[in-house]
Amino acid sequence: MNVLIIAPHPDDEVLGCGGTIRNNIKLGNKVFVCIVTKAYTPQWTEEFIINRQKEIENCRKILGIEKYFFLDFPTVMIDTIPQKDLNAKIYKVLDEVKPDILYIPHKGDLNRDHRLVFEASLVAARPLKLKVKRVLSYEVLSETEWGQPIEPFFPNVYVDISETIDSKIDALNAYKSELKPAPYPRSPEIIKALARKRGSEAGVNFAEGFMMIREISNI
Repeated sequence: MNVLIIAPHPDDEVLGCGGTIRNNIKLGNKVFVCIVTKAYTPQWTEEFIINRQKEIENCRKILGIEKYFFLDFPTVMIDTIPQKDLNAKIYKVLDEVKPDILYIPHKGDLNRDHRLVFEASLVAARPLKLKVKRVLSYEVLSETEWGQPIEPFFPNVYVDISETIDSKIDALNAYKSELKPAPYPRSPEIIKALARKRGSEAGVNFAEGFMMIREISNI
């Protein structure tokens, strides 16, 4: 089975789906990640950009991700890109991977890149050409909880990551440039606390929560 995560920015795949990624790989599934944007000068230094690629590769090795796709749109500037171009590039990745399960950002996230990627992903994943069996949205701390109150994140699907929470934290630590001490949301302590909370909602030790958008089933 093929699994694809659409991540607006590097580290979104770990924040939202790190444990789920590792679960799938342990089951023998192939997991692919599409990173939609990249940093650019002069807003970011050359050193940061080079280091970011190293962080992504370290994360790939920790989780065992099959392949990363890079669309290279400018970070926090997706709203300057024609929607048709964004839709087409995401569709190209979907067409190559042909995922059975697709994970995309939440439609109410604070960051506009996330919201636009959500919309484009749904356009690209329309069941007219591709038959993606399950489409779910994930939460990203510091984006989802600070997002639009009219589009809150209420998980209705839980993945037990009790056996893979440590791998998620290890992968998060690979993105050193994104981490700050607690109570900053993107800290290992807070990420683990959220997993504990989601776990309590599902009756397990640790979990990741998702919102089901569409499922195609035979029963």
